[in-house]
Amino acid sequence: MSSQVAADTAEPITIKPVRILLVEDNPGDVRLTQETFKENRVLNTLYVVPDGVEALAYLRNEGKYSNAPRPNMILLDLNLPRLSGNEVLKEIKSDEHLMSIPIVILTGSEAEADIARSYASHANCYIIKPVDLKQFIDVARSINDFWLSIVTLPPE
Repeated sequence: MSSQVAADTAEPITIKPVRILLVEDNPGDVRLTQETFKENRVLNTLYVVPDGVEALAYLRNEGKYSNAPRPNMILLDLNLPRLSGNEVLKEIKSDEHLMSIPIVILTGSEAEADIARSYASHANCYIIKPVDLKQFIDVARSINDFWLSIVTLPPE
């Protein structure tokens, strides 16, 4: 936690780091996301799980994730091994303890059916991952700028 002093008061403003759970099976996309967030120097901690089964275990504090902190938001790929992103989304949004966590779908799928299904399952946002490296970095920065700088995330 860090603090800054507001310009018009002598009282410090406390800035809490944002905890993000990235559910992504592509190591290249994981690395790009990590590097882009790090470059923007936003106070956040990125936790990564490679599939839907691990994501639910993390969120439910099961097994090796028994002490995992609750994320403030989730970046979720749809095309995951073992349990699809759509199934993970439905599980999270039907769980009264997890449903308030904002979920940003970050996927390569441009299929209208995937987009419609994600919003019908209460995704907060749907972003198509660009193939181009520079565009991917721009998308990650935009997520960072909007979700971590402008949006007020739900309380824990």
